[in-house]
Amino acid sequence: MIEGVDLAALERWMEGRGVGTGPIADARLLSGGTQNILMRFRRGDAAYVLRRPPPVPRANSNDTMRREARVLAALDGTAVPHPRLLAACPEEDVLGVAFYLMEPVEGFNPTQGLPALHAGDAVVRHRIGLSMVEAIAALGAIDYRAVGLDGFGKPDNYLERQVGRWKAQLASYADFAEWPGPDAIPGVERVADWLDAHRPSDFRPGIIHGDFHLGNVMVRPDSGDLAAVVDWELSTIGDPLLDLGWLLATWPEGDTPRATDVAITPWDGFATPGELVAHYAAVSGRSLGALDWYVVLACYKLGIILEGTHARAAAGKAPKETGDRLHAHTLDLFDRALRRIN
Repeated sequence: MIEGVDLAALERWMEGRGVGTGPIADARLLSGGTQNILMRFRRGDAAYVLRRPPPVPRANSNDTMRREARVLAALDGTAVPHPRLLAACPEEDVLGVAFYLMEPVEGFNPTQGLPALHAGDAVVRHRIGLSMVEAIAALGAIDYRAVGLDGFGKPDNYLERQVGRWKAQLASYADFAEWPGPDAIPGVERVADWLDAHRPSDFRPGIIHGDFHLGNVMVRPDSGDLAAVVDWELSTIGDPLLDLGWLLATWPEGDTPRATDVAITPWDGFATPGELVAHYAAVSGRSLGALDWYVVLACYKLGIILEGTHARAAAGKAPKETGDRLHAHTLDLFDRALRRIN
C-alpha cells in the first residue's frame, strides 16, 4: 500500500488507456513526504514512474502536475534530455489528484554522490557542466509555439515584471511578525534598484526550466552526459538566459566551494563558471552582453524564495535549523549579486 496511490484504481485507469498489461507489481516510493510523490512500479515487462502531488496537496498542486505533463509532452523528440512522458491524467477522479506516468531515468544525481567512474575521472566530471549548458541551450532554442506551448506562459513584459513580483513576495513575509524583515538581507534594496536600472531592453522568448541547477539533473552512469533534466514544476515561457543565470548563481565559484554551495566531492575538474559561459555562447548563438543582469536576477529571486522558509521558521512554522541554513544561502546569493554589480 502506497499512501496517496490507490493501486487498484491506477491499474484500472491504465487498463482503460491501454498502458501496459497485467497487475501492478514492485511498487516502491522514490520520494514522498511534503514534496511531490514519486513511485516506481512494474506492469508486465515495462517499468513506470508515477508523479503526483504530496498527500496534502498545495492550492496549485494539480495545476502544477498538468503543466509538468504538458511541457514533458512538448519536449518529446527534442534534443533536451528529459523523462519521457508515457501517459497523463489531468482529471482528479482517479487518485484524487492529477498525475502522470513517465519512463524511469537510468542515472544519478551528482549532489547525492558520484559513482566510481565520475569520482575517478576529472574529464568525465568536467563534461557534466558542459552537458547541462547544452541542455538549456537546446531548451531555449525550441519554437514553443510549434510544440504546442502557446499560452503556457506570458512572455510579454516578462523582464519588466520580475523585480516587482519578487519584491512583493519579500514584503509578504512581514505577515510573520517574528521575521526580522528585509533589513536582515544586506543589499536587498540596492540589488533591486540595480536590476530596474539595468534591465535588458528586449529578449527572445523561449521555454525555461525555472529552477536549473545540479540538484535537478540526472547524469548518465556511463559518461558525464545528462540522462535527464527533472522537476519541471517552475517551467514557463520567458527569457531562456535566466536558466543560465540560475545555473551560475548556484554553481560553486572556486576550487573550494563555500559552505552554502552544493557539496560534491571531488569537485576538482568540474567546469568553471567561465567555461560554462563560453560553452553556452558557442552552442546557443545568444548574445551574453547582459549576462550579469540575469545572474543578479537569479540571485535576487532565489534568495527571496529561500528567505520565505526563514520567515516561516521564525514563526515556528518550519524547523529553525532549516530556516537558518536557508537564510545563510540567501545571504550568500545576495553577496554574489553585490559582487556582480560593484
